[in-house]
Amino acid sequence: MKEQVPLGWAGIDVGKGHHWICFIDEADTTVWSTKVINDEAAILDAVGGVLARAEEVVWGVDVTGTMSGLLLALLAAHGQRVRYVPGRTVNQMASAYRGEAKTDARDGYVMAETLRHRGDLAEVEVATSLVTELRLLVTHRTGLVGDRVRMVNRLRDVLSGYFPALERSSTTPIAAAH
Repeated sequence: MKEQVPLGWAGIDVGKGHHWICFIDEADTTVWSTKVINDEAAILDAVGGVLARAEEVVWGVDVTGTMSGLLLALLAAHGQRVRYVPGRTVNQMASAYRGEAKTDARDGYVMAETLRHRGDLAEVEVATSLVTELRLLVTHRTGLVGDRVRMVNRLRDVLSGYFPALERSSTTPIAAAH
């Protein structure tokens, strides 16, 4: 992997089902640009991918509402600075860049460029209570999933003990079901 850049800017075009992250360096080079599903694991992978490419990252989002809640909480949990780039500003700045029509990738790039040029954008404050509550909910969900898997395995064990023919006729072996 290449050496880390000292400072970079990541513009995130927030969406309901997915986000688009564009990461640029001080030379205005697009270092990384990708679509990220709005899912905890995918977002964490993307954040790790960006952080692996820079010593310091300034993140920017165009939405601070419900759609970006998980994203903002995960960035806050990793101690990242996030700035709000209003959609109106993105639209005005986009006219300064040649290229294709409005796309998620282009909006991400324009946001990253806006972050690079403007230091006056408001920082997004994510309440620490939100991060704590999110961690509690994720931990609780993980526990519930584990409980469900154990219950299904116990039920299969009991049923196969009384009805061994079920295991032989099953298309999915009991051991491979979880």
